[in-house]
Amino acid sequence: MITFVIDGKSLEVQEGRTIIEIAREHGIDIPHFCWHPKLSVSGNCRMCLVEVDRSPKLVIACATQATEGMVVHTNTERVLSARKSVMEFLLINHPLDCPICDEAGECKLQDYAYAHGIGYSRFDEDKVHKPKRVELGPHVLLDTERCIMCSRCVRFCDEIAHKPQLTFTDRSDRVELTTFPGEQLDNPYSMNVIDICPVGALTSREFRFRARVWEMSATETICPGCARGCNMYTWVRNNEILRQTPRYNPAVNEHWMCDHGRLTTFPHVNAETRIKSPFIRKEGELVEVAWDEAIARAASEFRVYRKNEIGVIASAHATNEDLYLLHKFSRDVLGTKHLAVVPHVVPGDEDQLLIRPDKAPNAHGLLSLGIVDAYDRTALDALVKRIHEGQIRALYVVEEDVCAIPEVAAAMTKLDFLALHATTENETTPQADLIFAASTFAERNGSYTNFQGRVQRIRPSVATLDLDRSLDGFAMSRLDRAGTAFDRWGRGQKRDARPTWKIIAGIASVMGFKYKYQTAEDVFHELSSAVPGFRGLDYRKIGTTGTMLNAPKEMTVRT
Repeated sequence: MITFVIDGKSLEVQEGRTIIEIAREHGIDIPHFCWHPKLSVSGNCRMCLVEVDRSPKLVIACATQATEGMVVHTNTERVLSARKSVMEFLLINHPLDCPICDEAGECKLQDYAYAHGIGYSRFDEDKVHKPKRVELGPHVLLDTERCIMCSRCVRFCDEIAHKPQLTFTDRSDRVELTTFPGEQLDNPYSMNVIDICPVGALTSREFRFRARVWEMSATETICPGCARGCNMYTWVRNNEILRQTPRYNPAVNEHWMCDHGRLTTFPHVNAETRIKSPFIRKEGELVEVAWDEAIARAASEFRVYRKNEIGVIASAHATNEDLYLLHKFSRDVLGTKHLAVVPHVVPGDEDQLLIRPDKAPNAHGLLSLGIVDAYDRTALDALVKRIHEGQIRALYVVEEDVCAIPEVAAAMTKLDFLALHATTENETTPQADLIFAASTFAERNGSYTNFQGRVQRIRPSVATLDLDRSLDGFAMSRLDRAGTAFDRWGRGQKRDARPTWKIIAGIASVMGFKYKYQTAEDVFHELSSAVPGFRGLDYRKIGTTGTMLNAPKEMTVRT
């Protein structure tokens, strides 16, 4: 450890760490463009210049290491003058089109021009014009004129994605960012370059010009795309999800998120095929009904069959709260032991960064709750066999498209009664006798357990007719506003969906078992008392970054 002084503060720090790292840890802001905590140092923007005693020149904080007795000043007149000069040079050829730039409101250049710029331009000559709307890859567009050559995107591809696809060509003010010959920016993490670009040069083809950042709400939640459980923000306007971006969590995904998680996990929330209310089959046709009728029908049907004639299929896409109550309902109300799960493992579809072969977010939750091994098809195959043999006559399927599996689909025709929780129309819905409109991950409150055994919260980002009132006041006001806006702009499309735990509690109540849960948090409170791995946990302890199970089991992916 060495003694290091910055802006009059004497600190004990580890030798060899850079000035900008130390300043960041102690709440001292040093402006920067090219530096990123997870990328190598390039030192090419010069925005982080600081003054060091006994140094004849200003030094860049991103590349200068702390030494014993070093005294650093970050806000002297000399430093502030240098920052203004750097900003003036960066803006010489940069288009001053903030009002129409897609990055407005999230742009470091815009913020620093206000905080550190001189407020006007002394450059009277014509700006250098460069290509616009360059398609770097399937998801990323480049406005070359806006690029400040910070090289963050180049270093990300080289060092994090391990796919060297971007480079600079030419020199001086003619430098352009481009892909290598014959290459395109198509690695599985390509859209991270949009997040780390400090200006409006790199933009998303899917989100470009759809909304301004100040028009959207951002909800802290978890990606349901695989067992990693990447932390993310869901961005919503008028009760519609417009984009998803990574949220920093050093224990799970750090700063990153894969393109699959960003783009494919939310379109079904507002899809035309969305199931917005319950349906019952009457005279061979599925007819929309009220919730009370649907729940009463389920209770009536389940009473008809003996315990060993009822089967249940759970889902690793459901929350811990949903799965705990489903297991309790199956055991105590239906009295069945025939409970199975559909595995979602895609062998080989993984990497060393984030992507996991298990494409369900809560397989570890199923195992940790002591319900079933979500990687083992033995229970599912046994259940299908019993259906074929006529031993199981009624099936309760929660959030799974079981008819997408050919051998399971063949068995569905032999059932007398099929009840289904579904969010959208799928291959199973035409076969169902009763369909409950289930909430999506974006509409429910609860938790997932990732493959590491980390319990993490999901929170609703869009509103349905059924809201979980256990949310804090800010979250509730945001959802209420979203619902109001959706009524205004999308009248007739509001979804009367409910979370799985609430549907199960409703059926149990009609069957004479009074489940007195009002919120998902009530279910989790009981869960944490009953399941050893969750003991002592609550939503407060889980927080925004999650917490480990008390004794997480090691899980091995079996294919």
